[in-house]
Amino acid sequence: MIRDQETQTLLEDSLRRFINEVLVPAEEQVAETDQIPAEIIEQMKELGLFGLTLPEEYGGLGLTMEEEVRIGFELGQTSPAFRSFIGTNNGIGGSGIIIDGTPEQKEKYLPRMAAGELIGSFALTEPEAGSDAGSLRTTAVRDGDFYVLNGTKRYITNAPHAGIFTVMARTSNEIKGAGGISAFIVEANTPGLSLGKIDKKMGQKGAHTCDVIFENCRIPASQLIGGVEGVGFKTAMKVLDKGRLHISSIATGAAKRMLRDALNYAKDRKQFGQPIANFQLIQGMLADSKAEIYAAECMILDAARRRDAGENVSALASCAKYFSTEMCCRVADRAVQIFGGAGYVSEYGIERFYRDVRLFRLYEGTSQIQQVIIAKDLIRNDSI
Repeated sequence: MIRDQETQTLLEDSLRRFINEVLVPAEEQVAETDQIPAEIIEQMKELGLFGLTLPEEYGGLGLTMEEEVRIGFELGQTSPAFRSFIGTNNGIGGSGIIIDGTPEQKEKYLPRMAAGELIGSFALTEPEAGSDAGSLRTTAVRDGDFYVLNGTKRYITNAPHAGIFTVMARTSNEIKGAGGISAFIVEANTPGLSLGKIDKKMGQKGAHTCDVIFENCRIPASQLIGGVEGVGFKTAMKVLDKGRLHISSIATGAAKRMLRDALNYAKDRKQFGQPIANFQLIQGMLADSKAEIYAAECMILDAARRRDAGENVSALASCAKYFSTEMCCRVADRAVQIFGGAGYVSEYGIERFYRDVRLFRLYEGTSQIQQVIIAKDLIRNDSI
């Protein structure tokens, strides 16, 4: 749902200029230093990028799902590190509070998140619990007016910069599986919370992840999201449904960028006395990429509109995430092939994108988990 087309167009246009004039020129610096320059972070705050999807009453822009994915198509066309830094506030780091938080929790945290003063992070994955989120071992034991948290979370995006964490922990040993999981807001300065070293990753330099460790970490009972135990897994799944559509749009934006770069290179690069873009085998790779990007856009926009209309789009979000992230990696592979030897050296950005986009098929549910979700929905509903 687009609430006001003129406003949406202005937002997309201003973001596109910011990406082309500020972010794209800084990509190589971010890749080399593994840091986003402080002045760029300040500019992102001024543009309101930390609060794109946070409710307007808390200082955000309150974008609908369709508006958000259209912004994602633009944000994906530069280094994923920039999107990642603002993404947890707008996505998994803030959505749990928006969806199921108490009025007091929303009032306390969302305005600061919208302003970029507070970075949120989502702590679900553990050393022994990734795809099988229901098997997590982090515990939260009630002790009077407090809960005591113990456990370790792994690969947590923006953890080194986060001011608060949405933490999934087991509050009941009697209730097995997902039913015994609750969600908490844990402030980063809470005694007993510590961070591991920043992970060295294949790609996505400038986007930081690390372990988050809880050792007898005492938090007030008022930090239980929604004030109700046992619904944390449901909160996480609602957060991930939205997040999967967001990641789908980012992956599709990245595919657009790679296709544009490959097309420009093919038009400039000459072999046998003519641009390689004239060769049909090169044209085939360009055409396949364009067709798949178009298909992904259609899927994502359809699912986003359905979500805005109040439909349950869990399976559709998985379809979009599965297709678009796999598609993005196919486009990356074709782009490197079109660049030839130049695509394998770091002088050209396509080598960096090739490594960066591989992560899209892993986080917020691997491609195989998306297949399981889609198949179970088909079997359960006996309908396509």
